[in-house]
Parts: sequence; C-alpha cells; structure tokens
Amino acid sequence: MKLILLRHGQSAWNKENVFTGWVDIPLSEQGIRESVEAGKVIAEQPIDLVFTSTLVRAHMTTALALLQHKSGRVPVFQHPGQSWSSMHGQTDKTVPVFMSDALNERMYGELQGLNKAETAKKYGDKQVHMWRRSFDVAPPGGESLSMTAERTLPYFQNTILPHVRQGKHVLISAHGNSLRSIVMHLEKLSPQEVVALEIATGQPIVYTCENGHDFVRCP
Repeated sequence: MKLILLRHGQSAWNKENVFTGWVDIPLSEQGIRESVEAGKVIAEQPIDLVFTSTLVRAHMTTALALLQHKSGRVPVFQHPGQSWSSMHGQTDKTVPVFMSDALNERMYGELQGLNKAETAKKYGDKQVHMWRRSFDVAPPGGESLSMTAERTLPYFQNTILPHVRQGKHVLISAHGNSLRSIVMHLEKLSPQEVVALEIATGQPIVYTCENGHDFVRCP
C-alpha cells in the first residue's frame, strides 16, 4: 500500500509572507505550477482515494495534481448529504476526494493576515519564532502544533488509516502543520525532532506500508 502526503503549492499569502492559517486563500501562480509538477511526480503512483482539508489552496492542489495522473481518473469532491452531487455513472473513471477541517492548517488566531516580518518587528524575533516553530506554544487566539495534532491525528487514525490497512492507496493533500503532525506520528518523532521538520510546498512524500502499521518513506 502507498500513502502519499502532499502540502499544497505556494499560496498567494505564502508569496507575500503573510500568516494564513484558516483564511481561505488560493494558490499563487507559482503554487499552480508546483501543483502541476507534483502531479507529474506521482502520475504513476496508484491512488484509490484522497483526503484533503476544507481550504481552497489544498483543493486547487488536489485537482491540479490529479489531472496529471496517468490513469486519467478525475477527482470528484464528495459532499455528504447533498443529493445533487450523486453520480449514476463514470464511477470507474473518478477518484473520490473527502474533505475535513481536521486536516486544515494550524489556526494562527490573531496573527492571521499579518506580515511575518512586521510581526517579528512588533513582538520580537524570539517570540514570533516560538509561536511559529515550537511544539506547544500557541499564538494569541490560535493553535500550537500540539493542538493541531490533537485534531489531525484522531482523524488520520480513525478515518484514513483503516483504508490503508484495507489495501487502499491514499493521497493526503493538506498543509504544512497538519502534515507535520502526521509525519511525527508515522516516523515516531519526538516533540523536539518535529520542531525542525520542514515540509516543502508541492513536493510529495511517499510512504510504503506492507503490514498496515509500519510506514517506510520512499527515497
């Protein structure tokens, strides 16, 4: 089985060095290119289903990447309880995409919409670095990485992982911090080790899993 993690391509606010969090900002032009290139990297990897956040930058990345897939299957975003989205054909030519805010980026609270460099000038480099990179210190009104993991990991373990254990090949298209918490779990990283972990935009991370429990990152 394969598990693929993909951080969305550069967003318009990534480009402007602005705290984004849960603000629903689309990809930049570079982010669009990164998503297409990411799709080419995984174009021959088997993908049975996709899990993504509720944010548009992850949705754009998902769609752009999967449209490069050699299978020719089209991503279909699922809207539970909405009869208008039901399909009565083409199911063998589509890939279901499930959305959850459990996979959303870390919520940055009162920092959302602020320029990172200007915020560092106001509060000091050390304080802003602690808000951004520590494991358990949250920005004002926002989430720490630890708090993000508290919502991301139960969803991963209870909703996503069972599909992998059933032999499905799964893509998770999400965000830097929600994916950091998943990598921390898969690779058994300590809170100190995960602080140094960086996940680049638009660069897939592929794991193999033979027994449903132990994941090995592919080179």
